[in-house]
Amino acid sequence: MKAHQIAIAAGVLVLLTLGSALAANTDNQTVTLQVTAINEIAVSGDPAALIVNTATAGAEPDTATDNSTDYDITTNESNKRITGAVDAAVPANTELYIFLVAPTGASSAGDVQLTTTAADLVTGITTLAETNNTITYKYYASITAGVVASTTRTVTLTLTDP
Repeated sequence: MKAHQIAIAAGVLVLLTLGSALAANTDNQTVTLQVTAINEIAVSGDPAALIVNTATAGAEPDTATDNSTDYDITTNESNKRITGAVDAAVPANTELYIFLVAPTGASSAGDVQLTTTAADLVTGITTLAETNNTITYKYYASITAGVVASTTRTVTLTLTDP
């Protein structure tokens, strides 16, 4: 009988302990959610050297062209544009042009002469993520440019508001 009472007491104790272990306990957290403006542009690298070194007799020198680079773009905003500028003027009697293939739904300005003042290259860019948009450079030199030593310019592409 005593063993029976001990077994019952032990069972009750187990149930009481188990009951408190299984009792629900909750708490709350507040999670803040936000998406900020995302506007990213990246180029694939530097183009090959633009060297004007040929001409047809009786004509201006041939244009040096390179389309070996491209750009990637991501924006979660509407009505963005890409502008372009060089850090310093190109040598006298030469001109540097850039053409950016527009991403889906946007418009390219075509061949744009690069100067130290930012110019629109692509407009109407709206919420997209796109890669491998071709960049084409053209370097013109008139015969009056003479021989121009190798020099570099930094071209800055900016994804911005209109």
